Amino acid sequence: MSSEFINDYKFGRIKIENKTYTDDIIILGKNVKPKWRRLKGHNLAKDDLNEVIIYGPDLLIVGTGTYEKMQVPSNLSEKLNFKVISYPTKEAVEKYNQEIKENKRIAGAFHLTC
Repeated sequence: MSSEFINDYKFGRIKIENKTYTDDIIILGKNVKPKWRRLKGHNLAKDDLNEVIIYGPDLLIVGTGTYEKMQVPSNLSEKLNFKVISYPTKEAVEKYNQEIKENKRIAGAFHLTC
C-alpha cells in the first residue's frame, strides 16, 4: 500500500487514499471530484475547469492520458489566474504527489484512459 496521496494509476483507473475511481477526475487539494467531463471530449478548455477556477489554485496539474490524447491549449495558463502544466497521466500523478507534500495550493485534472 502506497503512502502517497494518489496511491496508484493504471490505464482507466486511479486509486486515491485507497478508493478507486474509473472516471476522469478533478482534485482540489485533497478533495476528489469524480466523473469529470469535458465539453469537447479530448480537448481541454477553460469552461471545463469551473470548479478549479473557483478553488483558485496556484498550480493546476493536468494528466493528459496514457497516450496523451487529451489536448491542452498552450495558452490556457494565460486565460486563467494560475499556472497550468500537463504530463501523461502517470507522470502527472507523480508530480501531484510531490507538490501536495509541499502544502502548495494545487489542483489536478486527470484523464484516465487514452
